Amino acid sequence: MLRTFIHGKIHGLRITELKLNYNGSAEVDTALLEASGIEPYEQIQVVNMTNGERFVTYAFPGQPGAFTLNGGAARLGAVGDHCIVIAYRQEEVFSGANVVFVDPVDNRLKETMRYEAAQPSEL
Repeated sequence: MLRTFIHGKIHGLRITELKLNYNGSAEVDTALLEASGIEPYEQIQVVNMTNGERFVTYAFPGQPGAFTLNGGAARLGAVGDHCIVIAYRQEEVFSGANVVFVDPVDNRLKETMRYEAAQPSEL
């Protein structure tokens, strides 16, 4: 049976720009996408920690430090809001996930960690 598990997460991104008249997506620093294992154009969930909004869009590769909400998503946040970006995958058993923490001022990679699958003795 396939289940949906997290496979990549970027924690603490600060919205740097809003582009309402754009064809959707969230533009994310390419280096952060790579570190988290999230592919360009992959579906992502954005959780706005400032206002509680949650929405689904896709990751668009961006410039260093960029986190831009485009299209309708631009109405779900404000410049300066802090967010979490999460990507999921379907698999039978959780195989782990990359987690990236960013500097809250400039959206630069600060730290990484990995969620590992729990061993039966740890459950």
